[in-house]
Amino acid sequence: MSADELDMNRFSNLLTRCIDWFYIKPVARIVPRQTFRYGAVGALNLLLTWVLYYLANHFVVRDRFVDMGVISVSPHIATLCVIVPFTFLAGFYLNRNVAFTRSPLRDRTQFVRYLLSWGGSLVINYALLKVFVEVLGFWDTPSQMLASVIIVGYSYLMQKYFAFRGCEE
Repeated sequence: MSADELDMNRFSNLLTRCIDWFYIKPVARIVPRQTFRYGAVGALNLLLTWVLYYLANHFVVRDRFVDMGVISVSPHIATLCVIVPFTFLAGFYLNRNVAFTRSPLRDRTQFVRYLLSWGGSLVINYALLKVFVEVLGFWDTPSQMLASVIIVGYSYLMQKYFAFRGCEE
């Protein structure tokens, strides 16, 4: 194992221990540990998404349309395009190494399946942003936050029963 792999292993083990520290009796009786871990890493990734969306929207895209030559992309969709590589990789890492660690699927299979389930989330996110911002006239960042909250259920089901299938509680 390389030094980078060891560091990433240490980080995921530390994060898992921190999350499990909050897994106390009242919660433990109701929520399975894996679901609790998924909720925690999902919340971390959601927070990362919101922070990156805000920063990219206001400091990279700067609330302007992006001219791509053939088409012009609206600011909220351009911002989404800027943040997706970061949130995709963070989400895959956290889910694979903290929430669904016991999946019998190979790493490559998990990655491809996660990519497919994430693609579905991205399509839903895109559609919701179009509706919230362009049809209903909501502000960009709150629209992204609302879309994220709506997507959580779909995402959990796809990851548990498709991307990391076979992972026991």
